[in-house]
Amino acid sequence: MSLGTEEKQNLINTHQVHPTDTGSVEVQVAMLTTRISKLSTHLQGNIHDFSSRQGLLKMIGQRKRLLGYVRSKSEKRYTELIEKLAIRG
Repeated sequence: MSLGTEEKQNLINTHQVHPTDTGSVEVQVAMLTTRISKLSTHLQGNIHDFSSRQGLLKMIGQRKRLLGYVRSKSEKRYTELIEKLAIRG
């Protein structure tokens, strides 16, 4: 499940750190979160799609590593990102 150009630009605009930011950790985590949620809804209807399930697990692992990086650099940025994306409850 890929993101459209308009959807990507919207995510970049809402999560960017500075005006020319397109690849910060916050933006990457936001994009991964959106892709994960789309793929999760796809897998609820297509239970036997094992290759998509494997891709989902890889994306979750990547997001976990990025969040760990943010947490190691700044606990405040990590907390703000988690709250903004409503990932952990």
